[in-house]
Amino acid sequence: MNLIAAVDENWGIGYNNRLLVQIPSDQKFFREETMGKILVMGRKTLESLPGGKPLPGRTTFVLSRNPLLKIKGAQVFCTVEELLDELQKYPSEDIYVTGGESVYRQMLPYCDTAHITKIFQKYQADTYCPDLDSYQEWVITADSEERTYFDIEYRFLKYERRKPSER
Repeated sequence: MNLIAAVDENWGIGYNNRLLVQIPSDQKFFREETMGKILVMGRKTLESLPGGKPLPGRTTFVLSRNPLLKIKGAQVFCTVEELLDELQKYPSEDIYVTGGESVYRQMLPYCDTAHITKIFQKYQADTYCPDLDSYQEWVITADSEERTYFDIEYRFLKYERRKPSER
């Protein structure tokens, strides 16, 4: 299972239910990486999408504590266990956890790959992705050249979870 996020230097991902910054090449990477795949997200993340609707060309699963929540074009799950039961029907490499903070934290133990756009600035943030650099089992296995969008420097990083025998 994959985790995908754009994070600042403090692993911040958002403020007031909006992305910290929008970088066209990051949005293109997200679109290309997730097209035709399964997206796992929380209700607030879904609401932050254009029109508050699931993204076209993907299957959307929403993890929410609200058992009455109904979302057109998405399946809603109230527990991680229910969600994991459904996800077993799909290849793990086709599943992308897309946020927000609570969903990242709940689903991180089930992820083995993380696609991180690391932005080399600090923004005011109120939601965060787990800091994979602080976990011994997560290592960077791919690193792009540094890129710039106006005055924003960033890199595309791929993290993979090492198996216990590799630590």
